[in-house]
Amino acid sequence: MRVFTRFLKTKSSVQLLNIAIILAIITIGYNIIEGIISIFFGTQDETLALFGFGVDSFVEVISGIGILYMVIRIKRNAQSDRNRFERVALLTTGVGFMLLSGGLIMGSVLNLIYEHQPLTTTAGIIISLISLITMLFLYFAKLETGKAIDSKAIIGDAKCTLTCFYLSGILLCSSALYALFKIGYFDVIGSLGIAVFAFKEGWESISAFIQKKSTCNCEDELT
Repeated sequence: MRVFTRFLKTKSSVQLLNIAIILAIITIGYNIIEGIISIFFGTQDETLALFGFGVDSFVEVISGIGILYMVIRIKRNAQSDRNRFERVALLTTGVGFMLLSGGLIMGSVLNLIYEHQPLTTTAGIIISLISLITMLFLYFAKLETGKAIDSKAIIGDAKCTLTCFYLSGILLCSSALYALFKIGYFDVIGSLGIAVFAFKEGWESISAFIQKKSTCNCEDELT
């Protein structure tokens, strides 16, 4: 990633914004595909961890759309509305994660009550392995781009992607353990792990939104 960092240093502010747009589009496209496949197999195989992972992918889509919208508006309106659009992106991401966390906790409780077990977790293993590689690349690319632009929202979106990387690891572990031991609790633990990470990232995004609201300075400039 050092090569990518050096590459960014040679780019102008407008070019950096274009790179941020490309990364947001990649995030949106990949997570739509990942979300659809994960929810489909999560439903078919009756695995809550994979289903929750799929829903998380669509939260990532929401975050990506928020970032894409923000960057495009920054390009069109220079600095006049930058803080306002960053705040909208932060709030949208935070609320999405909070909703995901609540839904997964409720689903986990129901699965424990009814002692539900997934049919198989093979799809979860495959999807999580692909996601680990993709999310790691996107995380570093977004983080360095966000630092170069000096955008808290893009850096926050990078952290969102890092969360998805961790979630992929949780999904991989829970899916592999269930495949080996056929103990339904591993699926519930995996879904609760995703819920905890989702709540943490949601809270951080909302806190950043509140902080940015109280310290908003519309005279900030791109570096």
